[in-house]
Amino acid sequence: MFKLLDLFRLFRRQHTPDLTADWIILGLGNPGPKYAATRHNVGYMAVDELLDGQPLTPLPGAKAHYARLRIAGQDVLVLRSTTNMNLSGEALAGLDVRAEKIIAIHDELDLPVGTVRVKKGGNENGHNGLKSMTGHLGTRDYLRVRIGIARPPQGVSVTDHVLGPVDGGENISLAAEATRLIIEQGLSKAQNVIHSR
Repeated sequence: MFKLLDLFRLFRRQHTPDLTADWIILGLGNPGPKYAATRHNVGYMAVDELLDGQPLTPLPGAKAHYARLRIAGQDVLVLRSTTNMNLSGEALAGLDVRAEKIIAIHDELDLPVGTVRVKKGGNENGHNGLKSMTGHLGTRDYLRVRIGIARPPQGVSVTDHVLGPVDGGENISLAAEATRLIIEQGLSKAQNVIHSR
């Protein structure tokens, strides 16, 4: 006869989602309606564009909501962090995917509005969400889809700028396309296509 602990373990195995995947896409942002339409949340917006109406659900044991996609025959775990931006890396806790198969989608001050760029690794350039990811992964060698939000105008602080409303010029659709292209055709091909626009 099962003991109570055995029953709990059986229940947990049956109700814990499979966290294995070929790829992880992590959209960076701040949760809650207060931040929903801000520049800092363009990573969330690109994830929503990728999912095309597919709902996200809480990921047990992680600080994220998730959904699964199949892209080019590959299993993709799509995440939105549920912590504030500065702790975004916590969304990856317990997930076992190599850094070069993790794509972060995030806002980028050093790119003009409307510009999207993709790259592997590099400095975080002061972006606290990326710093958190690097800290949790122990490497900078993950992929990035960078959505340009430009530097703030003179007299406006960076904090006020990134937490200000999107103006419609941010190229969310192109960022979603770039993410798909990385998975379908590789980083170099995605760079050739996206950087020519």
